[in-house]
Amino acid sequence: MATAVRASAAVVVLTVVMMVSSVLPGAEGHLQLGAYNKTCPQAEEIVLKEMSAILAKSPDLAGPVLRLFSVDCFVGGCEGSILLNSTPNNTAEKDSPLNKGVRGYEVVDAIKAKLDEACPGVVSCADTLALAARDSIRLSKGPFIPLLTGREDGNRSVAADVAANTPAPGASISDLIAQFAKFNLTAKDLAVLSGAHTIGKARCSTISPRLYGGQNGSSSESDPTLDGNYTTVLRGQCKPGDESNKLVDLDPETPTTFDTDYYKLVAGNRGLLSTDAALLLDPATKAYVSTQANATSDDEFFADFAASFLAMSKIGALTHHKGEIRNVCSKVNPSSPPHNSNNAAARTYYLNGGLLLNLALAAPLLLGFLFEL
Repeated sequence: MATAVRASAAVVVLTVVMMVSSVLPGAEGHLQLGAYNKTCPQAEEIVLKEMSAILAKSPDLAGPVLRLFSVDCFVGGCEGSILLNSTPNNTAEKDSPLNKGVRGYEVVDAIKAKLDEACPGVVSCADTLALAARDSIRLSKGPFIPLLTGREDGNRSVAADVAANTPAPGASISDLIAQFAKFNLTAKDLAVLSGAHTIGKARCSTISPRLYGGQNGSSSESDPTLDGNYTTVLRGQCKPGDESNKLVDLDPETPTTFDTDYYKLVAGNRGLLSTDAALLLDPATKAYVSTQANATSDDEFFADFAASFLAMSKIGALTHHKGEIRNVCSKVNPSSPPHNSNNAAARTYYLNGGLLLNLALAAPLLLGFLFEL
């Protein structure tokens, strides 16, 4: 049995290695595997060690850290702008109403501090967040993803940018697909990355309209697309008009395990969010939900998630001194332009990147990472 599991996992890892090669052609090497191998060789080990300790104490933080990374990438790119604090002259992304429930900032700060103890001023906040998100998947029994690094930190963080780049809580499936298309992500990527909801939680205030009707639960009619029995269970956890920070598991059966159970929930009309339910309203996303809901293993989902995660992780990444390495993740360095400076070229800089590691030699290394936990 153990041999079969190892063989299956090996296929996933080798598939991911092949995808890194095919998704990121070219030899410019903007983002690369092991970008810190010479400047801070222990960087990824430090992130994994710290994430392991953090999740051992608070396993519920895996989902928020993964969400924090995705929120960062979809607004201004994967350049750490979500981490910046507001200033007297600027309201930052983190203080947008749409980001009210985003958590995990303290995790990034703690890991960045450890990295700077070992290698001062070397690892960016953007890469710290990216690696922490990658390891939150791995430590939740999900796939190991050979993440490319070398991101620099941006200095623009404006709350007004969030609404234009973030689907509304009740967004239609066509709106969701269109939003992803803006970043060269497909309907399949949408279905795959939605699978991140296999870990994490949602606020009662977010799901209240589905349970009680109306914008703020102002009527007694529940969303007919939500399973009636599940509605009853959720009403026991969330009261009408609940504006507290009370949280509900997105995947109540295995809330801290990265698996395909999320798709079983969505297929059974028990997806917690309206955007989960929306996946059943498009042929492509519905087909993917059905496939994974009936899958006999997590392997295909793991390989798909690795590919979509890698594609997302490239959005708007800054390299080659288009950004900076922040001393403190919550504020730009003293010599940087203000948060609301407009550098359109930097914000839309997309990377294809090359690989510095020989992928044939990398496969055994990746297997070692996978099985050491």
